[in-house]
Amino acid sequence: MTSPALILGSTSRYRRELLERLRMPFTVDAPQVDETPAAGELPADLAVRLALAKAREVASRAPAAVVIGSDQVADLAGTPVGKPGTHERAVAQLRSMSGQSVIFQTAVAVVRADAGFEAWALVPVTVRFRSLDDAQIEHYLRTEQPYDCAGSAKSEALGIALLEAIESDDPTALVGLPLIKTCQMLRQAGLDPLVAR
Repeated sequence: MTSPALILGSTSRYRRELLERLRMPFTVDAPQVDETPAAGELPADLAVRLALAKAREVASRAPAAVVIGSDQVADLAGTPVGKPGTHERAVAQLRSMSGQSVIFQTAVAVVRADAGFEAWALVPVTVRFRSLDDAQIEHYLRTEQPYDCAGSAKSEALGIALLEAIESDDPTALVGLPLIKTCQMLRQAGLDPLVAR
């Protein structure tokens, strides 16, 4: 019996690099999903909804494949903090998170439509930011340019210097794809990363 194809329903290079760690062949397909938060939607609910929507949308076009969808929303006291997109918004984000604890709500969903399989998990990561002055924020942003990262911080690079502590069951969740939960769900869907394909 042939293993089903594996598709990452994301255009994020960070998620692609994380999934490559599992050394499983996969393709990438960009999900067509509106990522606008619903009125009053909490960050954790938004992350789960978008992870599921991304996986379902790609699976609707490839029903025999196992599809991974993921999303991350930074949560500052119940307020969603997304990707800044611009330098000015990144400065504002880091100023607001300076000296604060932020929960990065990372959701992952795995869907195999032809088998009726659907699973999801939410892996929160609590990050305590150092107190930062404007010169530190400017230096970091000019050096790293993390405008495509939720909360304007890349912990896998210089962004680690912004932080006092990280608390999580899965360190890869902070980068954007919680691999421990992903592996569990892939096994449930019929793809074990530890079995040769």
